[in-house]
Amino acid sequence: MSSEEYSFKAFSEHAFYHKVNEALVDRAHLKRGWTVVDVACGSGAITELILEKIRGAREAMVIGVDLSATALREAAEKVAGARDAVVEFVQSRAEEMSASIKRAVDAVVFCNGIHYIEDKKALLEEVHRTLKPGGVFAFNTAFFEGALPPETLKYYRRWMMKALRKLKKQYNLRPEHSKVESRKQLTADEYRALLQSKGFEIKIHEIYPGEVTKQGWIDLSRFSDFIAGALPGIPIETASEVLVESLRETFDELELTVWPRNWLTVVAARP
Repeated sequence: MSSEEYSFKAFSEHAFYHKVNEALVDRAHLKRGWTVVDVACGSGAITELILEKIRGAREAMVIGVDLSATALREAAEKVAGARDAVVEFVQSRAEEMSASIKRAVDAVVFCNGIHYIEDKKALLEEVHRTLKPGGVFAFNTAFFEGALPPETLKYYRRWMMKALRKLKKQYNLRPEHSKVESRKQLTADEYRALLQSKGFEIKIHEIYPGEVTKQGWIDLSRFSDFIAGALPGIPIETASEVLVESLRETFDELELTVWPRNWLTVVAARP
């Protein structure tokens, strides 16, 4: 399997993932005719949701922003048949979006990616610069302190212990102790305080309950960023194989088909 195949695309196409992101887009109350930035647009699943909300009015536009050229190509293919709205794609880091977009917009939507941003204060300043006065910033994340319902902690521990044992026994490998950014998680209250410190007015701040299926976890275990967070420093192919094998065993032993997971869902406005 090539490195390009360790993408988020398979996970992003699951029904449960569509549902939690649809909930965020609904709560953002996007209006027809708006210009909306889809940050870290990936393969275009969220871009499609946004299009459905804003299309059919003059000036309607979605700007998909992603650092990956491969993801942007996939997103462009996904929305190639879009009508009644302009769709543009820009290759850029989220922290540099205002320089790339060069216009004020009505809304910025960031689905399940803010946890990757190291300097979140700088990101919020960038979002503030990109939004018009009164503009909306909507984001969600399943990687925050509180994402794991207490009853599921034992599932994850069993999964990770199995993976660590397999790494040691089969490959004589151990993960690095340092954590990548996706593992350095804020609490819901810390996100609220951060937004308020940058002048945003909180409109919605809630925990949205979701469920990730067994196949969803398998697909996530084949996504490079998740792999690097779960088993840092391990070669990606080896880490993915170990994660998937350990996950299958854990699900079978627990006789479950889904694991609950919370998404922090936030909608804020620039005054």
